[in-house]
Amino acid sequence: MLSIMTIVGARPQFIKAAAVSRRINAAYADVIDERIVHTGQHYDHNMSEVFFEELQIPKPALNLEIKGGSHGKSTGAMLAALEESMIASRPDGVMVYGDTNSTLAGALAAAKLHIPVFHVEAGLRSYNRKMPEEVNRILTDHISDLLFCPSQASRDILKGEGVEKGVHVVGDVMFDVVRHYGDALEGRDFGFKEPFALMTAHRAENTDDPARLGGILDGAAQTGMPVVFPIHPRTKNVLAQSGLALPDNVNAIEPLPYLDLLATLKACAVALTDSGGLQKEAFYMGKPCVTLRDETEWTELVDLGVNRVVGCDAGAISQAVKDMTGAPMPQAAPYGDGDAAGRILAEIAAFLKA
Repeated sequence: MLSIMTIVGARPQFIKAAAVSRRINAAYADVIDERIVHTGQHYDHNMSEVFFEELQIPKPALNLEIKGGSHGKSTGAMLAALEESMIASRPDGVMVYGDTNSTLAGALAAAKLHIPVFHVEAGLRSYNRKMPEEVNRILTDHISDLLFCPSQASRDILKGEGVEKGVHVVGDVMFDVVRHYGDALEGRDFGFKEPFALMTAHRAENTDDPARLGGILDGAAQTGMPVVFPIHPRTKNVLAQSGLALPDNVNAIEPLPYLDLLATLKACAVALTDSGGLQKEAFYMGKPCVTLRDETEWTELVDLGVNRVVGCDAGAISQAVKDMTGAPMPQAAPYGDGDAAGRILAEIAAFLKA
C-alpha cells in the first residue's frame, strides 16, 4: 500500500479533496491509503464540518485545530505540527490543494523531510503578490514533485518559470465534484425571488478596505435585482466594525452548505464574487460571472466572455451585471471532462511505484 497524507484546511480544499478521496475509495482502495490532516484553518461549522458531512469526505485522521492568527503565526504553527505528524507517520507522499496557508505549510514540511509533494491546482497566477495566496502558490509550485494543472494555460505559466518536470494537465477537480452532484441539486428551492444575483465576498483585499467593500455594496445596490449574499464570517465581522450598511436589495444569509450553494447558483441569473472557485462553478452551472477583483487566475473564462473582471467600482459592477445577465453561454470545456481525480491518482501511483 502507498500512503498519502492529504493536507486540507479551508472550504475550497474540502471540496477538491472530496473528488480525489471518492476516487481513491472507488478505484484505488487496494493501492493507496489516504490519511487526511485538517489544519483547522477554517473551523466554523458552516465552513468546515458541514462539508465533510455533506460531501462524504472521510473524517480527518488528525485535526490540528490551528485557528486564526497572523499569516506568519498560523503558517508557522501549521508547519511545526505537520512536520511532527509526518515524522511520526512517514507517508510516501503529501498532497496539497490550492493556495492557502495550509497548502504552503504542508508543502514546506514535506519538502524539508524529503517527502514527495503533489500539488493539485498548480500553475495559477494572479501576478499580484499583495495576495497571500499568490505567494503561497508560487512557493508551493517550486518545491512540488508532481504538479497537477487544471488547464494548458497553467502549464504554460509553469514552463515560463522553468518548471517542466512532473507537470501534468489533468483538468479541474471541482468540475468532478459538480458533475458528481448534479442530480442532487434538483428540487432544492430556497424561495429566492427570481431573477436574482448570488454574491460572495471574503478576500482580504476587499474586506480589509472599507472603500473597496463599500464600492462592492454600492454596485450590488445598483444592479436593480435582489442579491443573495451568503456572508463569510470575516466579512460579517468587518461589516459590524466598519459601520457599512447592507443595501435594501442585498439579503445577507449564513454561509450555505456546498450543495445548497450550487443549487442557488444554478437558480440565479448572475454571480458576483471574489472567490476563485465560484468563478468556475458559475461556468459549470451555465451562469455568467462578475469578478469583484482587479485580476483573476481563471483567464480562460474571461477569454470565453463568461467572466468579467471589474474590481470594486460600483458602476462597472452594475453595468457588467446588466450586460451579462441572460447572455448565451458558450459550449466549451477549458478545464477537462470531469475526471481530473482519476488522472491525478494514476500519475501518483505511477510516480510512487517507479
